[in-house]
Amino acid sequence: MTAEEQLIDGALRTWKSSIERFERAFSNLSDDQLEMRVAPGRNRLLYVLGHIVVVHDRMLELLDVGPRRHPELDAFFLLSPDEGGQAPVSGLKLNEMLLDVDAALSNAFSAWAPTDWLSKHTAVSAEDFAKEPQRNRFSVLLSRTVHVQFHLGQVVLTEPRS
Repeated sequence: MTAEEQLIDGALRTWKSSIERFERAFSNLSDDQLEMRVAPGRNRLLYVLGHIVVVHDRMLELLDVGPRRHPELDAFFLLSPDEGGQAPVSGLKLNEMLLDVDAALSNAFSAWAPTDWLSKHTAVSAEDFAKEPQRNRFSVLLSRTVHVQFHLGQVVLTEPRS
């Protein structure tokens, strides 16, 4: 295994572990539990779940994997703060959407060679990429892994203390 392959393998293992932990954390939460806020005045768990669905869904286009599947969720879970309103879909449906989007990402990731990871993402022009080659798919993977870990930390805040 080359050095590049080792780096990518390590990053993918961290991504996979992080999304599996996130998916597990939400898999058995009731509707009442999803209404819990991570802290007073902060996001509900339902909003955190929907937010991750939207961010991962946007990765499909950003990484040139395919078209988005759930752009209708942006307004509620990304473009507006959580004000406690009625979500456009249930927590159960959000869990299904998350599993579907994460599976599509994982399938694409497993097929990419190191050179695929170092290619530009769709939010950067060819001219800007020539100046800043670090604006690549691999950097997106790293930043989105940290993002999901941050929100997983919020979930931990809602767990009962013994």
